[in-house]
Amino acid sequence: MAVFATLIAAFALASPASAVAAKFHSASGTINANGSLTVAFDESGLGNDNVNYSLTADYSAVFACINGGNNHPQAANKETVNGAATAAGTFQPKNGRVQASLTTSAPSAGGFTCPSGQRLVLASVSYTGITLTDTTNGTSIMVADTSRVFFAV
Repeated sequence: MAVFATLIAAFALASPASAVAAKFHSASGTINANGSLTVAFDESGLGNDNVNYSLTADYSAVFACINGGNNHPQAANKETVNGAATAAGTFQPKNGRVQASLTTSAPSAGGFTCPSGQRLVLASVSYTGITLTDTTNGTSIMVADTSRVFFAV
């Protein structure tokens, strides 16, 4: 009887989050015109409390110099930058479901500059190891790698 009473007490004191059966239904990534990554997602089984999310990915971005004719001169004036991209957000479920998106910052060229008469552009960017995590409920989903070419260099 004492075991039964202990079990009843444990269930009564359980937090609402422990009853949640959070599950990602989908998550897909796209690269915006500025090179940032947006991941749109759909997760259900969440209850009614706010849910925190984090997005992480590795990127490789190529920056180049473009001349007035909108061409990349046949010179070594391009640079590849590697780094990590992150984003975080908190969303309020509607009927136990969150359908939302998170967007990272765009890659930076750092100190790379172009000679006079040329402009700096993001030539291409690729994101790998994209992971979206519901940090409130401890669930994650891997998102397919994605890339975009803006200028062929």
